[in-house]
Amino acid sequence: MIEQVFFYATLVVMVAGFISVLRVILGPSVPDRVVGVDTLNTLVVAAMILLGAAYDREIYIDIAIVYALLSYVGTLAIARYLQGGLS
Repeated sequence: MIEQVFFYATLVVMVAGFISVLRVILGPSVPDRVVGVDTLNTLVVAAMILLGAAYDREIYIDIAIVYALLSYVGTLAIARYLQGGLS
C-alpha cells in the first residue's frame, strides 16, 4: 500500500502538471509553451521517481533518467530551432 507521503507528493505533482498544461494551452508565445512542455517533462520524471520509490522498483528510476536525458535533448533542439539555428 502506498503511504500517505507518496499520495500527497503525487497530488502536488499532479496539480503542478495541471498548471503546466494550462501554460502550454494558454501561453501567449511559443517560448512560453516550450517552457511549459519542459516543466511538464520534469514533472513526469518526478512522478516516475515517486512511483519507483513507492513501489520499491528501480526500473522506474532508470526509465526516468533516460526520459530526462531525452527531454533535455529535445528542449535544446526546440530552442535551437526557435533561435533560427536549424535549417
